[in-house]
Amino acid sequence: MHEARKRLIADGAEDSYASAIATYLAFAVSRCSDYGSTLATWASHPKQEAVRNTYSRQAIAMSWDFAEAKPFCESAGSLGENFNWVAKVVERVGKGPMGKVSQTDARRPGSLQGVVVATDPPYYDNVGYADLADFFYVWLRRSLADVYPDLFSTLLTPKTAELIASPYRNGGNRDKARKFFEEGFERVFGNLREVSASQHPLTLFYAFKQAEHDEGGIASTGWETMLSALLRSGLAVTATWPMRTELGNRLLSTGTNALASSVVLACRQRSVDAGITDRRGFLAALHSELPKALWELQQGNIAPVDLAQAAIGPGMAVFSRYAKVVEANGDPMTVRTALTLINQVLDEVLPAQEGEFDADTRFAVKWFEQYGFDEAAYDPAEGLARATNVSVGGLEEAGILVARAGRVRLLPRDKLPANWDPATDKRVTVWEVAQHLVKAIDKEGESKAADLLRKVGGLGYAARDLAYRLYSICERRGWAEDALGYNLLVTSWPRIAGLAAGAAPSEQPGLGI
Repeated sequence: MHEARKRLIADGAEDSYASAIATYLAFAVSRCSDYGSTLATWASHPKQEAVRNTYSRQAIAMSWDFAEAKPFCESAGSLGENFNWVAKVVERVGKGPMGKVSQTDARRPGSLQGVVVATDPPYYDNVGYADLADFFYVWLRRSLADVYPDLFSTLLTPKTAELIASPYRNGGNRDKARKFFEEGFERVFGNLREVSASQHPLTLFYAFKQAEHDEGGIASTGWETMLSALLRSGLAVTATWPMRTELGNRLLSTGTNALASSVVLACRQRSVDAGITDRRGFLAALHSELPKALWELQQGNIAPVDLAQAAIGPGMAVFSRYAKVVEANGDPMTVRTALTLINQVLDEVLPAQEGEFDADTRFAVKWFEQYGFDEAAYDPAEGLARATNVSVGGLEEAGILVARAGRVRLLPRDKLPANWDPATDKRVTVWEVAQHLVKAIDKEGESKAADLLRKVGGLGYAARDLAYRLYSICERRGWAEDALGYNLLVTSWPRIAGLAAGAAPSEQPGLGI
């Protein structure tokens, strides 16, 4: 980089141009360091075998053995390949006014003025950003210290002001680290509320999954901390939408139901006229507004794995419009309690959507919720069939279940008839369509599923809606393998629908969110 910059200047290039070229070359070398360390591993991808970079996730993982990428070839990790990646970015950089980048402490009053704020806040000590950045910083410093002397004035990245709950930066005291993080969080939101341009909302991206169970239900410390700081600073959630921010082939998501989206919360200053309500009033508002909001999310094709996180947005929009939600004892309702209630209402809304399905499908969903695809006694099946106005014999005729020797089980997908044709099936159900679509995607791909969708028409869209309900059942019962199938049906839907409509790949709709 030093030599390239000197040669450019010697050849008459302006200093700014030579510095830009040196910067892009340093970016390529930085990418090489990601693939050229002894922590890079060998990975099998769906279409090829390649070297997996050091940072396949946001941590430096232990490696028992490493793969060595050749720097002078055309494979992943090579100099040429990494230069090409940087060149592709440069080619696509939009033309417009020059941007300005600066580093400042967002907790400090007056550090920002009249800005439009879009931020992805940290989660306690989940990711040690500054520590991880040192891996690249030491190489960038060697390459660019003479170009950006102020930026690379320290041997390693600054860390003391980083807003994460790192115990080792707080004398090994976890409570002190947590307090540092939470108090800093609140100061940041207070500052951002004051400096945000009034004509634009403050937007927050958040993707931490709720996975904590207590006596009240499911909640999340990460969501609780972030939202509590936001509300105490005088902000209110005014809009929300999920955005697809993660690649489907990233290491964490492979074979799992990892989040694929970030929830975007749009926030503005809470009205000075905001009123007060009690728990009953809050729940009434949730029951009134959340079903429509969830329906809109589903029509936007949000992945089932992301639905519970996305529901936080419209739920907190209700909660944050009030100056206070009061409990029966007079205490203000906590954010954690509000999150628990939002999740409870979500659990009520999805079952209520079953009323849109045919009677056979309603039986199958209720039976699946109890027994999955396992066998069970005949008598409970007969009782449930009567309650849903169907018969066990009719359900067997419809291809939903098998009943033998006093035992009943839903027909597993691997037992579904091959080359099923809905045109010749006298009793086509939404349940049956959903199972065949999942099987088609899993075994033969999206083209086969699109062929099936053309045959079933509107029932296919009902099957897509059913997948949300089935996913929620699987997640609650811990049936991960079945959950993957229903999540895949929804996330693949835009491409399947595009193929079914005869659209070329380039004309197919996106992911819908």
